[in-house]
Amino acid sequence: MTSGLRLTVDHVSHAYDTLAVLEDVSLIAEPGEVLVLAGPSGCGKSTLLGIMGGMIRPSAGRVTSDGAVVTDCLNPLTYVFQDFALLPWRTVAGNVALPLERAMGREERRGRVAEVLALTGLSEFAGAWPRQLSGGMRQRVGIARALAVRPACLLMDEPLSALDAQTRTMLLEEFSMLIARAGTTTVYVTHNLNEAVRLGHQIAVLSRRPGRVREIVRIDCPLEERAAAEAELLRIEHRLWELIRDDAAAAEREIAHAAG
Repeated sequence: MTSGLRLTVDHVSHAYDTLAVLEDVSLIAEPGEVLVLAGPSGCGKSTLLGIMGGMIRPSAGRVTSDGAVVTDCLNPLTYVFQDFALLPWRTVAGNVALPLERAMGREERRGRVAEVLALTGLSEFAGAWPRQLSGGMRQRVGIARALAVRPACLLMDEPLSALDAQTRTMLLEEFSMLIARAGTTTVYVTHNLNEAVRLGHQIAVLSRRPGRVREIVRIDCPLEERAAAEAELLRIEHRLWELIRDDAAAAEREIAHAAG
């Protein structure tokens, strides 16, 4: 399932009316790797993700893609959002099958669903209803549904942020294994620096609004070996915090002032 798609962000800027959100951002999501977008609140991470996915037209600059897309890819750029967005009247298998129903026959669809349920460790829950699942399990179903279309690039907007801290910690390691097995180019937005170092091959640190690329931090350790590299990951996490600390504090003051 490994994707050879490369997304290139070329001098992208964006504003909402007179509010400048992004300024002259350039970066590359490399084939089969995870690019993490990190930075303080309001720095334009989700806006940049929307631009990379073609949902938002930038005010300036462009995003281009090149490379291999598997022939049975049904949706090259596929989103996974914070909420689980599962249909409560459909089983796990039914939710995963949803984006396939107009594209393939029943038997082919059944085989594709079985494949991604096995990949995500959900095979024994195929007949379960969303209300019977924990938050972590529901998000895993959302990821299985996204993988069912065999995307060339996964665009993930803080997919673990809706979970409680304990569930998020438990899910993070298996989540990294899932991304490694899928091998799909991934762009992942998070404010959680531990998530960033556990999942990212590149971590693009954005400055306070208007978001600019402050630094791109590279981690070459394979995802499946990250659990054994705790000391090195902690060092990188501290480095990331140093990069965003002042901007994060300023962003919090701005939010507090607006609320007051």
